[in-house]
Amino acid sequence: MAITSNVAPAAAPSKQTLATAYIDFTDTGSASANWAQQYLPDLMEKEAEIFGNRTISGFLSQVGAEESMTSDQVVWSEQSRLHLSYTATLGGTGTTLVATHDADGVAVATTGLQTAGHAGWRQGDMLILADSNTTTKAYVKSVAANGTATIQSYSAAHVNTAGIADGACKVLVFGSEYAKGDVGRAAANAPKFKSYTNKPIILKDKYEISGSDASAIGWVEVSGEEGQNGYLWYLKAEGDTRARFTDYLEMAMIESEKAAGDGLTGLGTDSPNGGAITGTEGLFAAIEARGNETTGVTGVNAATDLAEFDAMLAEFDKNGAIEENMMFVNRATALAMDDMLASMNSYGAGGTSYGVFDNEEDMALNLGFSGFRRGSYDFYKSDWKYLNDQSTRGLINAENTVGAIRGVVIPAGVSSVYDQNLGKNLKRPFLHVRYRASQTDNRKMKTWTTGSVGATTSDLDAMEVHYLSERCLVVQGANNFMLMN
Repeated sequence: MAITSNVAPAAAPSKQTLATAYIDFTDTGSASANWAQQYLPDLMEKEAEIFGNRTISGFLSQVGAEESMTSDQVVWSEQSRLHLSYTATLGGTGTTLVATHDADGVAVATTGLQTAGHAGWRQGDMLILADSNTTTKAYVKSVAANGTATIQSYSAAHVNTAGIADGACKVLVFGSEYAKGDVGRAAANAPKFKSYTNKPIILKDKYEISGSDASAIGWVEVSGEEGQNGYLWYLKAEGDTRARFTDYLEMAMIESEKAAGDGLTGLGTDSPNGGAITGTEGLFAAIEARGNETTGVTGVNAATDLAEFDAMLAEFDKNGAIEENMMFVNRATALAMDDMLASMNSYGAGGTSYGVFDNEEDMALNLGFSGFRRGSYDFYKSDWKYLNDQSTRGLINAENTVGAIRGVVIPAGVSSVYDQNLGKNLKRPFLHVRYRASQTDNRKMKTWTTGSVGATTSDLDAMEVHYLSERCLVVQGANNFMLMN
């Protein structure tokens, strides 16, 4: 079945007042476009809200928090893994071992024993080595200054004769062994941490109307998301500008990216003060850089079986293993998940019930699922309007389905992080927005009016309403997030 849409494109806001935006009451060429008759038409004064609630903000308020800051950047640290595991190279007829990457895929230094970025194995450690063929145990006899370990297999003369081939392998330290009378450890391991930083960006917007237009009454009764109501058109225009700017505050935190190098330079007249445009790390960019991504097991929008979720669980098991997760997805993915879960439920009294609610027999016609449990994980599903709306990400997703974003999986709860400004550990949501504020100026959402209309500040025969915010997003523990491409 094909669906044909006859919906005309909606008019986008323009930068200036045009004659075509108003009804011409003096034109006598068309009786339908003017009042060139003595009879009063039946006027429907109320503006029809044909697109429902047009705003998309609210996502970050559901999954995060907001905090003020007084610096040009925010720096936070995250714990490293507790246990020692590496990708290493076995060589020297199975007697030497050199670490190349740690468990997170970070390159390991080749010099400087027991320094940051170096393998943490030491003399006396017991190891598990594995490649695609077999798994075996070995003992660390000594560690050279460059970090190369001399090892001995527990089961054979050399590790490679126990079945591990020379070359790349996985290594896990699982304990240590010493003989009677041996001295203690020759070196100590120091914990590492990962440090990340982000900087706020300044967002601005402005609404302007002349004094004459501000005092003109219209015949259309306006309304809007910001609570504006009445017959003055500038109330709607100013309210729409404010609502759109509020959406920009959230969209920028989701979509922004850091500029390469020191930022975008050479903007000419677009940057009169000569400042560089540096960007900021948004949600999608943070997950792409430090989190997980899934494209499905059978292609784009593959949510028709549990295979994709099982692969996601395997990745979550490798990281924080946070039990409760929130899924914000587009419409196609939400429906595919509903179909998948519905197909696994017989709707009978003795049927298996998938979902974190009691899916009773009387609910058989409820074909929507708000959540389900798989393994030890709970997933709570919600439609994300931002990914569906034709005037936001829905437009981009429809144009490029291969690179479309189907949704995002965000862990619930809080994380413990070290705040360098306060000098102590704090509990915070994994997602939170930092905005610039001090006792002098709060730049979370700043607005002011200039001109001679209303509060007079200048001789400009107009009212200018200015909007400004300075903020950035902090994504802690991005390794627990999943971006569904």
